Amino acid sequence: MSIASEKLLANTSKPAGKKALLVLEDGTCFEGMACGAEGEVFGEICFNTSLEGYLEVITDPSYAGQIITMTYPQIGNYGLTEDDCQSVKPALRGLVVRDMCYTPSNWRSTKSLPQFLQENGIVAVEGVDTRTLVRHVRDHGAQRAVLSTADTNYESLLVKVCQSQSIVGVNLAKTVSCPEPHSFAALPESQAFALSQPAAPKYRVTVYDCGAKLSILQNLVRVGCELTVVPWDTPAEEVLATNPDGVFLSNGPGDPDAVDVTYAQAQKLLGKVPVFGICLGHQMISLASGATMEKLKFGHRGGNQPVMNLVTKRVEITAQNHGFGLLFPTLGPLVPELSGGFTEHASDLRFWNEHNVAPVVQNPLFGRIQLTHINLNDGTAEGIAFLDIPAFCVQYHPEASPGPTDAHYLFTAFTRMMDGMSAAEALDIDITADRLAGWNFGRTVK
Repeated sequence: MSIASEKLLANTSKPAGKKALLVLEDGTCFEGMACGAEGEVFGEICFNTSLEGYLEVITDPSYAGQIITMTYPQIGNYGLTEDDCQSVKPALRGLVVRDMCYTPSNWRSTKSLPQFLQENGIVAVEGVDTRTLVRHVRDHGAQRAVLSTADTNYESLLVKVCQSQSIVGVNLAKTVSCPEPHSFAALPESQAFALSQPAAPKYRVTVYDCGAKLSILQNLVRVGCELTVVPWDTPAEEVLATNPDGVFLSNGPGDPDAVDVTYAQAQKLLGKVPVFGICLGHQMISLASGATMEKLKFGHRGGNQPVMNLVTKRVEITAQNHGFGLLFPTLGPLVPELSGGFTEHASDLRFWNEHNVAPVVQNPLFGRIQLTHINLNDGTAEGIAFLDIPAFCVQYHPEASPGPTDAHYLFTAFTRMMDGMSAAEALDIDITADRLAGWNFGRTVK
């Protein structure tokens, strides 16, 4: 930092932070100032394009093993309230921002983001040209990185990061799953000003916790689910013995192929009980069906990902956080009479949107599976529905924490499937009406 910069900072509320260095495994280096805890952390560098919701992003267990770059330039300006956290303790490795706000302004705020980062031991850096960093990741792909305030020697850090562990092949879900089964019904009172009272409990649902966000569990409670949350490796036999109305497979971090115990249980559950999966849960259901996963170049992370619902022909603006995805053709051969007469798979799934078709494959394990959602940015799979058993899943996050509420209908669809509808029938919902369900905005408060 220059002498002029030091003089300017001395006359503001922003402290002069300790020097910090971010080094990627390809040798790219960024210098900045510490704005969280001090230390040295290793992880996969990624970026999130959300304009708000930084606390929900930082506390999402799906970020275990990763160093997050926020693309919005100023982070922390509305502070935080811990009722909005998505986990008891953040699981990310580190945080990179352009400008950190130390003096937030918001009626709900109870502390600043830098204070929260320090209290939770999260190493963070500001003053980085995040536009250049994000463009580099987009061009060259996700890679290992080290963020350090303890060692600011470039050559030393480059050696360390090249020797660090990749997240590929590592089961990160077990590091963020709950240790023991427990019930869940808690809804934050501080959110009651915006959200109406939940539906009365009607459905007994077992949740496989692979790193479940609290807002996803809260949304299940709000549509009338009585939840029992179990660890990622709970045997399917134990779950079926409790005779649940449905099973939910949660979001979670890292490489889905490494979470083989969970998708082995999913294979035993499919066809026995209604099943709904989100994000890693979607990948678990896909793997249980014999599909193959791919590692995306830089993943989907943010609250503005456009997804086409091939069934309703509506576009959903969605929140996402994943670095791996389903290769839809690996689920089985197309059923031409249910796929617009087409007999060959398309590598870019936007082909099906162009031809106004929601294709169906014949899966050797579970019968017919329909492609229901695709990503309009890159043509990857975002959702599937089973036509012969009660099950469906999506790759994105419908709970809107943070993000838009377009996909809220999926929680309603899960209850409809537990009521006896097929997955296809359950998903046939007017999302423009359902997206506002449960909100108090626009109503007169007496």
